[in-house]
Amino acid sequence: MLRVLYIKNFSIIDDANIEFAEGFNVLTGETGAGKSIIIDALCLALGERATAEAIRSGEKEAVVAAFFDISPTLLNPATHQFLTDYGINIDDGLILKRIVSAQGKSRAFVNGSMVNVQTLSDISKSIIDVHGQYEHQSLLSSDNQLDLLDAFGGLLYERQEVKNVYESVSALRQQIEELIRQEKERAQRLDLLKYQVNEIETAQLNPGEEEELSGEVKFLSSAGRLAELANEAYDSLYSSDSACIAELSRILNSLRDIAAIDPRADDAVKSVKDALPLLEEAGYFLRDYKEKLDNDPQRLEQIQERLELIKGLKRKYGGSIQEILDYKDKAVIELEALQHSEEKLETLKKELDELKKGLTEKAGALSKKRKTSAKKIEAEVISHLSELSMPDTRFSINITQEKGDDTSDGLKATQKGIDGVEFLISPNVGEDLKPLAKIASGGELSRIMLALKSIIAKGDNIPVLIFDEIDAGVGGKTAENVGRKLKNLSASHQVICITHLPQIASYADRHLKIEKKVKKDRTVVEIAAVEKDERTEEVARMLGGEISEVSLKHAKEMLKKGKGYKWN
Repeated sequence: MLRVLYIKNFSIIDDANIEFAEGFNVLTGETGAGKSIIIDALCLALGERATAEAIRSGEKEAVVAAFFDISPTLLNPATHQFLTDYGINIDDGLILKRIVSAQGKSRAFVNGSMVNVQTLSDISKSIIDVHGQYEHQSLLSSDNQLDLLDAFGGLLYERQEVKNVYESVSALRQQIEELIRQEKERAQRLDLLKYQVNEIETAQLNPGEEEELSGEVKFLSSAGRLAELANEAYDSLYSSDSACIAELSRILNSLRDIAAIDPRADDAVKSVKDALPLLEEAGYFLRDYKEKLDNDPQRLEQIQERLELIKGLKRKYGGSIQEILDYKDKAVIELEALQHSEEKLETLKKELDELKKGLTEKAGALSKKRKTSAKKIEAEVISHLSELSMPDTRFSINITQEKGDDTSDGLKATQKGIDGVEFLISPNVGEDLKPLAKIASGGELSRIMLALKSIIAKGDNIPVLIFDEIDAGVGGKTAENVGRKLKNLSASHQVICITHLPQIASYADRHLKIEKKVKKDRTVVEIAAVEKDERTEEVARMLGGEISEVSLKHAKEMLKKGKGYKWN
């Protein structure tokens, strides 16, 4: 419920803190006292358009804040999810706030967190409806009209079943559309994949091959230099006139002669003797090595070509041979999937046909129940409007379907079924039925809304309802009927009504009086709750303008009657 509306520097309101109660609240006052300004201010907090003209003269900014004491369960899922995502906790209430500067710029807040104005509007639509000359009216939306029809008929379970099947149909259809899109590219993709797989397989790559080939290239590129070094070393050991081994043999003979005379040379003899076999082995190695060296330019060219091939494949498919092979494995899997896509497409189309049959059946059954519920609502609305001084009004709920391919019988469907719903009204004799959204009279529209709300209150989870101009053109018994209907509606909603009629005001649980005064050469608006004698005097004023013993007596009787009225 709306607990408090705070208004500062808005129009002629300098500073006001308006408290509302549960049940039925009325705002009364002389014509021009500022009642509509309060609704304008509230609509600003709910996300309506802001202008600099709304700011009180001489002030820099206007501030409006509405505090709602509301259970999270009453918010629609999208609104609740948005608040959760933004970390906005509403366990202690919800504050919608708007600040408008003298330059016409505005800022919007939800529980202190800045949001855009559209977000503020989206949130407010799930918790409050303002009916009258204002645009904040959820019942004018075709989608909401459909929701209310289903709620009245107790059809929400059937609609959820339709939604489940529809979502399955949509998901399967998207899958089929993706396959068809792929089918158009399939031939080209198949050719590409076949070429890629063949190119990689033809290369016959082996992990580690590139490193081995790079080493071989390094060897073959240096074969000439290696041969030159081997020849030089072999000549130094064996072939030259001063070959190392020959010289060492002579040294060994000399040492042996020395050792025969002086035993101290034995160790030197042994060292040279041990060295000779090692040098001979080195000589054998060099002889064989230089003979086996293969300075093969053709082999070098082959290896270099192979490495270039690997390099080219790496540019296309991966940074290493292993990555290239992994790419090939994935390409083979995709190739097989594409080669079987036609079979899969046919299977999915058959599944879609079956699902569409189920959707057709469930949506058709829901549509029949809607038409039955619509007839009941039409009769009740006409009856209520007759009691609200609109006896010749015609009301109809138009249920239509569009052609499409969502169902087996060629109809368009949504999550809510195959029906579009529009409330039609003709308030005057001889006039054609027209969409409810095109009704021009604020008073008529408010009474139509009151009739609809009275009928479908059980299915409407918007907790706060505000009615302005609902008493336009009514009086006497009709006014009393309006008061009773508002009182009945307040059993399940918080109702706030601006009225000029004492018959309506006398049924209220809380009565707020608005007065326009001049203080310090400035016009101000004062809002105060009236009770007991003050309320009696206000109702008496509403009865005849002048307060007299007769009007006071009549006012007391009306208030007593209103207080004793029980909901029905």
